[in-house]
Amino acid sequence: MDVQFITSVAVITADPNVSRRLYVDALGLALTAEGDGYLHSENIEGCKSFGIWPLTQAAQACFGTPTWPVERPVPQTSIEFEVADAETVQVAADELREKGYTLLHDARTEPWGQTVARLQSSEGAIIGISYVPSMH
Repeated sequence: MDVQFITSVAVITADPNVSRRLYVDALGLALTAEGDGYLHSENIEGCKSFGIWPLTQAAQACFGTPTWPVERPVPQTSIEFEVADAETVQVAADELREKGYTLLHDARTEPWGQTVARLQSSEGAIIGISYVPSMH
């Protein structure tokens, strides 16, 4: 097998209206609605990294402990949206908070240089607002 690139990423949601508020209204993704309720875009630039992230590491990154909190849905995916620079990460995080979203943590710079703020979506995905200097 010779995988060429990631074709698509889609969250699976039981409540499309709630998910639409995050991805379209809050994050500003220009998604097209199909008649059956499916939203999509073929105009968002591609994936720069694909990984298999152990839940213990995700818990450590979000909560500072290797155990995922029992009161939260266990995430099945993580999606990070890149912004223009490190300072914009907190600006974006503040915008999300103003729109009613609860952040898992504010912007912080990780040891590898990435600045990231995270929230958990209604479908359980970890959503990151990110700036990775090496990707620019």
